[in-house]
Formats: sequence, C-alpha cells, structure tokens
Amino acid sequence: MYHYRKSARYSFPCAVFCLDSRRDRDQAEPVLEVKTCAAVIPCFDEATTIARLVAATRQYLPSVIVVDDGSTDSSADLAGGAGAVVIRHQRNLGKGAALRTGLSLALKQGFAWALTLDGDGQHAPDDLPAFLRCAEQTGARLIIGNRMHNARAIPWLRRQVNRWMSGRLSRLACKHLPDTQCGFRLIDLKAWSALALKTQHFEVESEMLMAFLAAGCQVEFIPVQVIRSRRRSRIQPLADTMRWWKWWQELDCSSASRAHRESPRPWLTCWDSRRTFRSR
Repeated sequence: MYHYRKSARYSFPCAVFCLDSRRDRDQAEPVLEVKTCAAVIPCFDEATTIARLVAATRQYLPSVIVVDDGSTDSSADLAGGAGAVVIRHQRNLGKGAALRTGLSLALKQGFAWALTLDGDGQHAPDDLPAFLRCAEQTGARLIIGNRMHNARAIPWLRRQVNRWMSGRLSRLACKHLPDTQCGFRLIDLKAWSALALKTQHFEVESEMLMAFLAAGCQVEFIPVQVIRSRRRSRIQPLADTMRWWKWWQELDCSSASRAHRESPRPWLTCWDSRRTFRSR
C-alpha cells in the first residue's frame, strides 16, 4: 500500500525502492527487455569520446541515437561510424533542445524507454543494467543516477552547486532528491511525452525531474560511477546559473500561487510546503 506525501504542488508515493550500493544493485539480473529501450546521447564537439561511448553503449542497447547539437568537429561522422543513428542540429540549440529531439525520435520509433547519457564519457555504460533493474522492480517512470555517494570525485564548484540546487528542489518537492543535476537517466517515454517541458539548456535536468513529480510519477535514484570528463565542462557558470535561477523563480512563484488558490489558509500552506517530508 502506498502512502502519499503532499506539498502545495506535489503529491506522490512515498513508498520507495532504492538500491543503496553498487554491490546490492548488482545482485539481480535486469529483466526489462532491452529492445524496448533506446539510448539517447546529446553531443556537442565530442570527437574524442563519442565513438567509444557509442560502441560501449551498444553492448547493452543495440539502438543508440546521437543528437549532434551543432558540432564543429567530426562528432557526427564518428558516432555514425560506431553504429549510432545521428540527427544533426544546424546550430547549437542547447542540451534541453537536443534531448527533446532525441527522445522524440525514440518515441516515434516505438521505444517505450530511453536512457540518456552525456556525450563526454562521464557516464559509464556498465551502469546501464542497474537502471533497467530499478525500473522493473520499482515501477518508477524516471530513474536518475546518483553520484553523491562519491561526491569528492565531482569537481568542487559543480558539487557545491549541485547540492544547493538539489536542496532547494528537495524542499519544494517535500522529497529527498540527492542528485538533481545528473544527466544519466532512464525515462519512460509515454510519461515524458505528456509533460510540457520548455527549457532549452542545462536547466532541463531540474525541469524534467520536477515535472515527473508533479505528474505523480514515481522517481528513483540509483548509485552510479563518477567519471571525470577530460575536457572542460560545457556549463557556463554565470549564464547557466542565471537560466536555472529564472526557471526556479517561475516554478517557485507558480507553486506559491497554486497554494494560495487551493488553501483556505494560504500563508500556512506556503510555509508548510517548505517543510521536508510533510505527510498528509
């Protein structure tokens, strides 16, 4: 039986299945059929890593979609040569736009699930079976990789920003969300297609997570390996933080507005929505 926690905006099951360690995670075989899942890899100037990543991913998922988001190098040719289906944007539109293109194609091709990985090689395809197991065993519609068990392996600034963003989102959702910025995810495409996602850049990670929760979908986190990219991060600290903050302000205001409309005592509901793990 599920019990529900509720904030001013969200209502979702509290009963969670979570594989807390990679050792526990590897005890069972994946049973979700790989033919129902495609890998989607957004890519921008990743010629040094993309072919190796596609080849490694295809050992687990035969269907790999690479979205070349306006690369100026040979990323698209290398990805295609490694066996990926490649879609090209004529100019760089942002990670959010690239994910939308890739997920839309996977859905159109009849896949029920998509596994997203970053093109720089920071996500290990060896972790892929754990995502399939978690989906099968928990019924979650969105499974996100959690790197915080080895947080010191993440560059200091990115680690601090991740914790700050995850803390804010956790308080708003009234649910512990340990790693909201990880792009290593297994996504139920039918559930995803029902969401009205708008962001174009790196804030898409947060927007997607909160939209799944708002839709009442179960979300789980599983531990994944932390691999440091050899190249400089594509994240632009000032511009991307400002984009995230703008998105957050709109989300926060809409949550407060809904609390005001739905509660006979909106000042109490808005305050309560900030409390973590509030039960109905």
